[in-house]
This record gives sequence, structure tokens and C-alpha cells, in this order.
Amino acid sequence: MEINKAYNRLIKLDAERLGITPVQLKALYKINYNPNISLGELAEKLRLTNSTVSGVIDRLVHSELVERLVPPGDRRTVSIHLTEKGRKTLDQFNSSDSMLMKKIKEVLELPEEEISHLLRLHQLVLKKLTIEEEIIE
Repeated sequence: MEINKAYNRLIKLDAERLGITPVQLKALYKINYNPNISLGELAEKLRLTNSTVSGVIDRLVHSELVERLVPPGDRRTVSIHLTEKGRKTLDQFNSSDSMLMKKIKEVLELPEEEISHLLRLHQLVLKKLTIEEEIIE
């Protein structure tokens, strides 16, 4: 939980630097790496409700960071795309000014043996906490 809190604090700092909220930053990131994503798919990836994500997207559209596109062949479908301004904002996040990116780089500089040990322990804990029905799925 402490690692999660630290991670969220870093995202908050970076989002504030960009003039957006942490959820908006996460949405931009997910949209960038999932072209033509729908609102429902984005909500699933962010682990939020469709109505919450709809509000996030409304604000991002208003800020001209994303756009909703309706494919000509299927007017029932809406896909979400980054605008040029959205790409530039995300590029700023990925820049050397990002506190999160600086800290992740430090983590990745840990000795390979330490990282392997950490991942092995995480797998062991996950295995102990996983219910048998989840393993089958």
C-alpha cells in the first residue's frame, strides 16, 4: 500500500505540473497506447465506471487534449483519440521533467538480482492470495 501511495503521489505531482488531474493523465496514457479505444474499454482499463470516464473524457475534449470520433460505417461506435495537444502533453509527461519517470528509472537501476528476487516474492505472494477459481480463468 505504501508503494501504491508513493506512486500516486508522483502521478499527482506530474499531473499538476501539466495542469490536469491524475485520472486525466492516466486516461491520456491509456488512450495513447490503445488507439481507437472505446469509452467502455477505457473505463475497464482504468478500473472506473463508464459514467466516471465519460466525465473525464468530456473535460479532456473541452481542454482539446482528446477527440471523440464516430467511424462512418458504424455511427453507434465512438472511439477516443489524442489530439496533437494531447500528444504534446503526454510527451511532456514522458520527458526528463517527470518525477515519476525519474523515480522509475532509479528503480530500474537496481541490481538485476534484486529485481528478480522482488518479482519472485511478488509471484509467491500472489499465488498464496489467489483463489483457485481465478487461476482457472
